[in-house]
Amino acid sequence: MAAGRAARRARKDRDLARDGSSRWQWLREFLFGMTTYEFAQQAVEIRASIETLFMLSVFGDMIGVPVLPPYYGLRLLPHVVPQIAGWKRRVLRERELGDDHEHHLHGV
Repeated sequence: MAAGRAARRARKDRDLARDGSSRWQWLREFLFGMTTYEFAQQAVEIRASIETLFMLSVFGDMIGVPVLPPYYGLRLLPHVVPQIAGWKRRVLRERELGDDHEHHLHGV
């Protein structure tokens, strides 16, 4: 009987501790969203654009833009095979003027 009570109490303490940590986690995520989320998103966008430029300079001959000799592209090809389909889709899709910054609210 005492062991059952001790087990229930331990479970209750564990649930209270988990509830407290989830509150701190919520607060941390809220403050992150309030202060640095936009910076993190912009860093991801910049990284994607730099990666697109790298892929264009090395594997541009796949879409008709010969920039580097194929030797270097063939040396790097095994490392970027999973990214090639997405890269081609990003580079060759139709775009409107000003497509890159349509969701940003700079200066508002």
